[in-house]
Amino acid sequence: MKFGTRQNHVIDLVFPIAVFFVFAASFLAVLMLAANIYSRQTADANSNYSARIPLSYISEKFRQNDAGGAISVQSLEGQDCLAMESNLNNVLYTTYIYAHDGMLKELFIRSDADAYLADGKNIMAIRDFTVEETNEGLFRFTSVDAEGNTLTLFASERSTL
Repeated sequence: MKFGTRQNHVIDLVFPIAVFFVFAASFLAVLMLAANIYSRQTADANSNYSARIPLSYISEKFRQNDAGGAISVQSLEGQDCLAMESNLNNVLYTTYIYAHDGMLKELFIRSDADAYLADGKNIMAIRDFTVEETNEGLFRFTSVDAEGNTLTLFASERSTL
């Protein structure tokens, strides 16, 4: 009497290996998709960050200095700058924000002193920055970051003279 002997077939070896390779290929495909999505999201976030930071900075400075009509557009060396006047210890100071030599710059100086574009403190790299007063008390700021992304911000003075 012969008890059931099992015969080995090739399929007994090939099937588990094939299933393993299907799972491995699926795992690699999902991993590659996730890496691609992550790299795209990171690039978009960095681009968004570099485009929005200059206008956020300018907006914050604008709000800090919005008192008694102290904000205006003035020309320094033929370039329009955002000018914000302040009175510290009965001395008038002006803060200028502008783009010069590929950088967004800020210059804080006494109002009676001579101001030069090259003297400003570098804030961040920027391709271009323009400011204009579209209506009385309404300003338009346009910035172009180093990658060429352009954003525009409108801000209105809340204070009056």
